[in-house]
Amino acid sequence: MPEQGITYLPKKELLSFEEIVRLIQLFASMGISKIRLTGGEPFLRNDLMSLIRHIAGMPGIREWHITTNGILTKPYISDLKKLGVGSVNLSLDTLDPGRFKQITRRDEFGACFDTLEDLLHHEIPVKINAVVMAGKNTDDIIPLAELTKDKNVSVRFIEEMPFNGSGQTHVSWTHREILEHLRSHFPGIYKLPDPENSTSYNYQVPGHQGAIGIIAAFSRTFCGTCNRIRLTSQGVLKTCLYDDGVLDIKKLLRSGVSDGDLKLMLLDTFNNRAADGFEAAQKRKNHTSVQESMSTIGG
Repeated sequence: MPEQGITYLPKKELLSFEEIVRLIQLFASMGISKIRLTGGEPFLRNDLMSLIRHIAGMPGIREWHITTNGILTKPYISDLKKLGVGSVNLSLDTLDPGRFKQITRRDEFGACFDTLEDLLHHEIPVKINAVVMAGKNTDDIIPLAELTKDKNVSVRFIEEMPFNGSGQTHVSWTHREILEHLRSHFPGIYKLPDPENSTSYNYQVPGHQGAIGIIAAFSRTFCGTCNRIRLTSQGVLKTCLYDDGVLDIKKLLRSGVSDGDLKLMLLDTFNNRAADGFEAAQKRKNHTSVQESMSTIGG
């Protein structure tokens, strides 16, 4: 969370429930079968569970997932299980309550960790997302990795990205350095096969229940196999986290565009996506640096 916080938008500037349902139905008709609800924090949305019920029963959608900070999630875990959630990505950058408060600007470590325990209790697959930030949480890399010893959880370490308008031009902890740090404590750590289109390099420590992933988010080594598209809460389509939006879908919807015409625009956009995150950044309007906050565009 940026130190100055974020600006919460008027409801009319966000996609409505009906617009989201229409778009997911349209995406499903085009062959998209996997949906992830992320944020910001999706559980801030009052109609989230109603939206999930629609998605869970939607023809063509074979799996749906959630990314959350875990603070508001626990009361809904039982329902998520019943509705068939595929997995939950939990943002957890540290196991130290003080550092948690410093990073998130919220004194909610207990709520987040309780959510983790309850997700595992309900046998929902969990991936912990931990952004490695120099001077903030590098002491947490090994303790977080130790969670995989007795918990069937995937802990994923993510290179810090140049968001929040930092103007960052290099990463202090690359994916290779993260792996070497892990290897210095777990000499036997070994490579696992990476699923198709995976953004993470995956590993396991012998004798541990869970797995470890490393995501080269700044180095962008996985761009050639990335098949993700992202729709912001304001209805802007992004084919890469590093672009500044390639199609204003909300504007099109509210101008009365037909599903047929929108499909053609989407296909044209998908077919002309940037080759990688570096090209996407270069194509930003007026060559501006990335100013968005990850707390608003999602992980």
